[in-house]
Amino acid sequence: MTDAPTPRGSAPRTLAVTGSIATDHLLTYPGRFVEQFLPGRLDHVSLSFLADTLDVRQGGVGANIAHGLAALGHRPVLVGAAGTDFEPYGRALAAQGVDVSAVHVSETRHTARFICTTDADGNQLATFYPGAMAEADRAGLTEVILARDVDYVLIGADDPAAMLRHTRACRALGVPFAADPAQQLARLDGPAVRELVDGAHHLFTNEYEHDLLLTRTGWSRAQVLDRVGTWVTTLGARGCRIERVTGDGTVVPAVPVAHPVDPTGVGDAFRAGYLAGLSRGRPEADRARLGCAMASLALAAVGTQTYTVGPGVLGAALTRAYGRDAAASADLTGVEAA
Repeated sequence: MTDAPTPRGSAPRTLAVTGSIATDHLLTYPGRFVEQFLPGRLDHVSLSFLADTLDVRQGGVGANIAHGLAALGHRPVLVGAAGTDFEPYGRALAAQGVDVSAVHVSETRHTARFICTTDADGNQLATFYPGAMAEADRAGLTEVILARDVDYVLIGADDPAAMLRHTRACRALGVPFAADPAQQLARLDGPAVRELVDGAHHLFTNEYEHDLLLTRTGWSRAQVLDRVGTWVTTLGARGCRIERVTGDGTVVPAVPVAHPVDPTGVGDAFRAGYLAGLSRGRPEADRARLGCAMASLALAAVGTQTYTVGPGVLGAALTRAYGRDAAASADLTGVEAA
């Protein structure tokens, strides 16, 4: 495959983001989970962790990525399912610049819930209740693409049936898509993962998901790269790795964060930055640097949509990590002042 941004032009004009929409309940545990696990007793675990803090925030991978794109001056179309309680959340996203008119709102279910406890080492234990996400396949991506002239789609973690339906819609209409199965890799079987990945213009994973995807698909690294345009793997504090079938991988270091606060949603912020760079026709390294800069802002804030974005803030992060030329290369046109 090639890495031409889209068959319709030099760079995507209108981005659609599919994925979960959720309310996050984020708790912090001052100790370390590993100190509570007993060797030889992991087959029967019954533990309770007393959390120091609770923050209730807007979240969901689809909404998080759309939020980040809107903060960078885009008007992404969010495609997903939410519950009867979505109205204030939807108003907030719309005020930020996200097009929420394509969100399917359930008549009977609540918006999905993500409940996550983070310990002193940044390890996380999480539970996800899908709620209205079970109706995500009712969100019509085909209609959105045709009505809004969408020319690039990110297919994020969502109800598996919806993810497959969205992937098929992109293929049928010839619209490039980024595959980002994320947490759903643990649930999807091999044939489903292969269908989601095969032919993707971009594939996003973290380091653990990278290896899990190889296991699920039964493909080698070379076989995956032969089926996707670009494979982007986030490496936590080490940054990210960009791989293509035509050459060796490129590692872009992370933007350092003096006081990390909350890792939840950092990967979503990275994807928003990377896609924003893609939409502006920036080279791969510039996209990754902007993604890492966005990730650093998210890591320094509690919640997935609470970080502050502005040209000065992003420029400072890019300059600190990569030098002054990196901020100029990122093209922060359209980014609102913090």
